[in-house]
Order: sequence, then structure tokens, then C-alpha cells
Amino acid sequence: MKTIDQLIDELIGREGGYTNNPADKGGPTRWGITEQVARAYGYKGDMRALPRETAIAIYRNRYWSTPRLAEVQQRYPALAVELFDIAVNMGVSIAGQFLQLALNVFNQQAAHYADIGVDGAIGNMTLHALDCFRQRRGAAGGEVLLEAITSQRGARYIEISQSRPANETFTYGWFARMVELRKAA
Repeated sequence: MKTIDQLIDELIGREGGYTNNPADKGGPTRWGITEQVARAYGYKGDMRALPRETAIAIYRNRYWSTPRLAEVQQRYPALAVELFDIAVNMGVSIAGQFLQLALNVFNQQAAHYADIGVDGAIGNMTLHALDCFRQRRGAAGGEVLLEAITSQRGARYIEISQSRPANETFTYGWFARMVELRKAA
């Protein structure tokens, strides 16, 4: 199982350095951290100079600790890696929603565990459902759950690109990122 430091290092490798693509609604970005997120964490400088250490701290707090992905990692390590990357690329709430939706459709109409709210927050109820799923499906169930989440991710990329054609600039890269992430697991 990879440590959060290893995961962040790999993530920064995928994200790269400074970018400011006019087709990207995120605006100026360094190490994968958008200017809006950097400002929310108190960074006031030029985004081209955002220190790597600041990006690491933001990744650790906003995209790993706060959404409780360390707790997901204890249950299904590969799932936590996927959710971490989704949280960074699409938003923390989207990552949580993908997990919650998959858990709900795998619960056999609440026969295995109760449906959970799809609010995007990985809280006690989501973790309980994940525990019930793991108890019922075992380690192999994690691969199925991962596939369901990856499928949602791909479908969302297509929806995003269909609704905003400027995003087609990024679509191939988003899917290539998914392939790269799967190979690294």
C-alpha cells in the first residue's frame, strides 16, 4: 500500500508544473492546484511561484484527510487512489458521490445494507456501507467497486465534453490519465 506522500508525489507528476490554458475554466494552475484553491488556503503569491510544499499540504488536507480517504484506503487501497485522483480532477464531492452511487446500486435494494444519501461527503454512513459491502463481497468486491467508479468517471468526462465543447481539448488527456493511473496501481 502506497503512503499518502507517494500518492501525492505521483499525482504532482501527472499534474505537472504551471499551466494557464485559456480553455481550462480552472485558470492559472501549478502542481495541479488551481488559483482559487490556493487562495482558499491562504496563498497570496503568483501562481507560477506556488511552492511544491504548499501544494503537498493542500493535497494532504483538502483531497485526502478531509474526505477521509485514508479510511477508505484501509478497506480498499486501489479505490482510495482512484477517489483521490477524482477528487483532485473533478472535485471532492464528485468522488464521494461516485462511491455512494456505486454502493447504493450494489446493495441489492437495501437487502445488504441501507441506502445512503448521495451528498458527496464520505462520512460514517458511507464508511459503514463500505464495510458492509466489503464484508459481503470481500477483497474481490473492491475491484468491482473500482470498475463502477471508473465507469462513472469516464461517463462524466464525456458528459462534460459534450456540454462544453472547449473541454474536448482535455478529453483524451483525461482518459489517458485514467489509463496511467490504472497501470500505476
